[in-house]
Amino acid sequence: MRALILDGRETAYEGEIYMAVLPGLDGEFSLLDFHQPFLYRLRRGIIKIKEKESAEGEGRLFPIKDGLAKFSGNSLVILCEIV
Repeated sequence: MRALILDGRETAYEGEIYMAVLPGLDGEFSLLDFHQPFLYRLRRGIIKIKEKESAEGEGRLFPIKDGLAKFSGNSLVILCEIV
């Protein structure tokens, strides 16, 4: 799936990913390819991204203050404030 993480006017991350774990208001949740479409508010926490090339290991981490996540058409867009 394609992923785009935007922090204000800057692109914090853009690329193909295998999996994402997001800090939702009701707790952490993960998503894989072709997840159900959603629009969800994010709370303070850490976004965890596992890229397709490196499916092993911890992946990339992005600590955020809050934000919004939208998933549709196998594409994830996150608007957030990275701390």
